[in-house]
Amino acid sequence: MFRSDQDKRDQKTGRIVAVTIAVAALATLFAPAITASLGLGVRYEMLIYLFALAAMGWAVFVACGLWRARNR
Repeated sequence: MFRSDQDKRDQKTGRIVAVTIAVAALATLFAPAITASLGLGVRYEMLIYLFALAAMGWAVFVACGLWRARNR
């Protein structure tokens, strides 16, 4: 079966969302170890958490857009 260009773009976007979720989850898990090994303060750990939260929010927003586009 031949895939359209839109299907290929959706697949690429889905892969980007999946990688973003994985990286954000790993950053959240390893934030204490990263900041401790670099000798950074708690504020930098919270900054990592904030970036991970923003990445998760972006991923949910894009995933919902993909889901809505596929159901049209």
